[in-house]
Amino acid sequence: MSGSITVAAVQAAPLALEGLPVFGRDDTVAAFADDVMQVRASVPGQALLVYPEIHLFGTEDTRLLGSAAEPLDGPLTAALGEVARAADAWLIPGSVFELGENGEIFNTTPVFAPDGQLVASYRKIFPWRPFEAYTPGNRFVTADIPDVGRIGLSICYDAWFPELSRHLAWMGADVIVNVVKTTTPDRAQELVLARANSIVNQVFTVSVNCAGPVGMGRSIIVDPEGTVLQESPDQEPGLLCQHIDLGLVAEVRERGTAGTNRMWDQFGPSDRPVPLPLYDGEIEPSRWSASKHNADNAYPLEATSTYAN
Repeated sequence: MSGSITVAAVQAAPLALEGLPVFGRDDTVAAFADDVMQVRASVPGQALLVYPEIHLFGTEDTRLLGSAAEPLDGPLTAALGEVARAADAWLIPGSVFELGENGEIFNTTPVFAPDGQLVASYRKIFPWRPFEAYTPGNRFVTADIPDVGRIGLSICYDAWFPELSRHLAWMGADVIVNVVKTTTPDRAQELVLARANSIVNQVFTVSVNCAGPVGMGRSIIVDPEGTVLQESPDQEPGLLCQHIDLGLVAEVRERGTAGTNRMWDQFGPSDRPVPLPLYDGEIEPSRWSASKHNADNAYPLEATSTYAN
């Protein structure tokens, strides 16, 4: 399953309208829908539209999280599905405040298919402690785009933890989509991490940050060898539109990065296990070698979504 798709990475400021009593609803969704349709008009063919973290919410004030959060079967998800359907595009609207069954509040990225169906959702595993009050998620999540490839989901600070990107690649992700709301000077380091995560996992990376005056901008799209395909130079609102062929992932892994490095073929089945004391576990060579781009491998935290037309 390898094909191509146009990724539209939308660098924009948070959209919630001042004074709106419940964030992510009504006028905010209408304004979002208008923007999505404008972006879609400039992106022909099959498209994946990606917006920044917490794009529909103008605040991360913990006092307001409770009123903003709702379950994924609520009206906000339904409205966002209608936006995707109207645009006839794959849509990642950033992330939303999800209300859990036991009152938890998760920072969650939903993925919508062109027919409006919610096909996957990912809860941020690594909230930016101590500043973010979200409950951490505990599952790595990928989603399939038929005849194109597999996307892995990541939210902002997740990119600082190599375990997350490595597991998404191990689960078969061809591209890691990292939605971001970085308002601090460490965006410079995140650009390095976007390239590094692509290089060490041989995947595409799409890192979409919010624009100024709130965010630091500098969104970036990187190929499986770490080459920067596009990068926003500043905080200004804008659009990175890039057609990517996800078949390049398999090609790079076969010939090696820079024609030399083939990390997914590092271990042979006769190699001894390598202890990982930090995780009280180990690298099992036979499992590693068998897992090369094979999403059927079972993993306790796996949550892979497959969508069929």
